[in-house]
Amino acid sequence: MRGAQIGNGWIASFHKEDEFLKRRVLAMMFVAILATIFCGCGGKGVVSTTKTTPPGAKPVIKNATREELVEKYNAMANGVTSLNATVELKPTAGSKYSGIIEEYHEVKTFLLAKRPAYIRVIGQVPVIGTTVFDMTSDAETFRVSIPPKNKFLVGPVALEHASTKPIENLRPQHLLEAILWPEIQKGEALLFEEFNDEMARYYILTILRGGYDTEILRKIWFDRSDLQMARLQTFGPKGVLLSDVRVSDWQPIEPTPGTTKAVTESNGVTAFPRMIRLERPHDDYKLDLLVNKISLNEELGSDRFQLEQPPGAELVRVGEKAEEQRSPQAAKP
Repeated sequence: MRGAQIGNGWIASFHKEDEFLKRRVLAMMFVAILATIFCGCGGKGVVSTTKTTPPGAKPVIKNATREELVEKYNAMANGVTSLNATVELKPTAGSKYSGIIEEYHEVKTFLLAKRPAYIRVIGQVPVIGTTVFDMTSDAETFRVSIPPKNKFLVGPVALEHASTKPIENLRPQHLLEAILWPEIQKGEALLFEEFNDEMARYYILTILRGGYDTEILRKIWFDRSDLQMARLQTFGPKGVLLSDVRVSDWQPIEPTPGTTKAVTESNGVTAFPRMIRLERPHDDYKLDLLVNKISLNEELGSDRFQLEQPPGAELVRVGEKAEEQRSPQAAKP
C-alpha cells in the first residue's frame, strides 16, 4: 500500500515537472519570437517608428550652394525689367495709411513699374471705381494725388524721415522696392548661412556694405522646400530695418502678349509671387498685396508715369517746413 502511495507521488511529481518544462519551453519560444521581431540578421536592434510631420511644416527637399542661390536671385532680379499688375491692396492694423486706405478695407490697385526707378500706383474703391489715390515716383521725386482729401503731395525720394502726419508717409518707391529687387553686384561682401524654425528651413544670403565699419545692407531668404525667395530685408545705417518684404505663392508666368513662353523663360523668369507683404517698421505701416493679374517686360512709355497736380488740389511739399509750403514758389508741382 505504501509502495503504491510512493508510486503515485512520483507520478504526480513527474507530471508537475513536465508541466514546468512545457511552460519554460513556451517562455523560451516567446522570447525567441520577440528577438526575431526586434533584431536584424546582424544582431543589431532595429525598431520601427513612425514620424509625424507637424501640420504646416515644410520638409527639406532641396540643397543649394551660395553661388547657385546668387545666380538664381540675379536671374530673377535682372530678368524683370517692367511689371504691369492688378492687385488687391490691404493695410494691416496700425497702418500709417489708415486715413486713406484702411477705411475701404481693401483697394483695387493698378500697378506699373519699370527699371531703374519708375512706378505708378492707382488705387480705386472696388465696384464703384472711385480713385482713392494716384502715386508716381522716379529716381528723384515722388508725387501722390489723394482726391478724397483734395491733396497733392510732392517730395524727394531720398526723404526717409517719417512724418507725424500719416497722410505724408505715402511713398510709392516703397512698393517699387518690394516688387523690383536689386541685383547682387560682383565684389559685394556676402555671407551664407542656414536658418531653421518650427515651420520651415531657409538659406540666407547677407549682403554687407562698408569697409572698416561694415554693416548689413540686405538679407535674402530662400525657402529650402523649393529654393524660391521667401523674404527680402533692407537695412539702413546702424542696422535700422527699413523694409521687410515677405513673398509667397509663386506661380508660373504666362507669356506676354506677342511673345512665346520660350522668350519669357529666356529672361530667367519662370514664376512670380502672388502674395507680397510689405512692412516698414519705422514708417509704422504694413501692406498686403494680392496679385490677381500680372504681365512682365512689356514696353511701358514714360508718359504712363506722369502725374500732374489736379486743379484745385492743395499742394503739400513733404519734408519742407510749413512756412515754406505756404510760399508762392510752393504752388508749382
